[in-house]
Amino acid sequence: MLHHSGNVFSRLHALRWVEVGCQAVMLIAVQHWLAISPGQTASMAAAVLGLALFNLLVAWRLRKPWPGTDPELFAHLCVDVLALDALLYFSGGSTNPFISLLLMPLTIAGAVLPSAYCWVMGLFTLASYTALMFFHTPLPLPRVELPALNELAQTLSGAHAGHMHSQDSVFGLHILGMWFNFFASALIIVVFLTRLALMLRARERELVAAREAGLRSEQVLALGTLAAGAAHQLGTPLSTMAVVLRELEIEHAGEGSLPESLALLRHQVDRCKGLLSELLSQAGQPRSEASGERGLNDLLEDLADQWRLLRPQTVLRSTLLTEGPAPRIPADPSLQRAILNLLDNAADASPDEILMTARWDKRGEALRCTIEILDRGPGLNAAGAQRIGQPFVTTKSEQGGLGIGLFLSHATLERFGGSLELLERPGGGTCSRITLPGRWNPK
Repeated sequence: MLHHSGNVFSRLHALRWVEVGCQAVMLIAVQHWLAISPGQTASMAAAVLGLALFNLLVAWRLRKPWPGTDPELFAHLCVDVLALDALLYFSGGSTNPFISLLLMPLTIAGAVLPSAYCWVMGLFTLASYTALMFFHTPLPLPRVELPALNELAQTLSGAHAGHMHSQDSVFGLHILGMWFNFFASALIIVVFLTRLALMLRARERELVAAREAGLRSEQVLALGTLAAGAAHQLGTPLSTMAVVLRELEIEHAGEGSLPESLALLRHQVDRCKGLLSELLSQAGQPRSEASGERGLNDLLEDLADQWRLLRPQTVLRSTLLTEGPAPRIPADPSLQRAILNLLDNAADASPDEILMTARWDKRGEALRCTIEILDRGPGLNAAGAQRIGQPFVTTKSEQGGLGIGLFLSHATLERFGGSLELLERPGGGTCSRITLPGRWNPK
């Protein structure tokens, strides 16, 4: 369900006041021009008053912080149609020259609402028009003959000249009313609807997307700068630790399990040095395209084997759910690191066992690959799930997480045209769903 900004409701609220004012003025004017009965006058005045009271209720609603939704906006437009139906019923129905004003709510619905609501509004206005053809109070006759009006109508509409008679003031009034109706409708469409449609469908969407992309780029750049500085500063202490650990291994050789522990520590230090070297060597390298692609199943199996060496205490089960040859995806190291980060997060939440599945399907002309990493951890709360992908938002505060891994994984996947979703896993836990574009092997 979409939420609309207050501008849509505010503009519609202001337009409705214009509508109420014009209806009130016309109702006063026709008392002098048309032979309208007091009953018709009272009924139409009640319809105008009812619309004004509804707009006062809308004014109170606009002061509330509730977000506007599609159903609410559709309901507002339905009230406008019903008010117009009431006025037309007491003033000639489909013979009233202002009958085409029923197109206004439909046009507004087409500008701001989804297609389903537009279809319903189209059927509603069509049913209203059809009903007014059979059920209405006849259009009141003019109080006096209007020869000048007939003369003007004959001059402006030669096609109807054969149908004009000096006594046919009703037809002349109808022609002039149709002209005013067309003028008012065109003015509303040009001034109100075009600006509203451009603002909602183009300007706001593009500005929000550009603002989010710019903010994310700035955050990634800041993190990259910090990472480069940290990599430069960590090189010396890691080298010192490697030398000291090697000397301790030699000094305490044969002393029970201590040499094994020292060897493990040295292995971890060497791994950290290797990661820093890889980070510095890959910095600034352009992302490879077709030459750097690999089959989805081969890439995931290699990542699973690599990850099992790093986290042997956690069981990782990997499954491909789709039969047939696997598509190819980019084999960029940053993309692999993003998947490894998500595997690490899943293992931190569920140390005993995690599951990684992959499947692919064709959506229109595009081939989409879906990778899911599932754990049996505590899961995500609703507030945390909405902020996932923002920097320094972590699901591992108890383990001292910094909230950078998810943010970088999210940004990396977006850079490759993919996406990341964190969902609740049935039975408990979290499902990290990765979606990436793929292509078939050209061979």
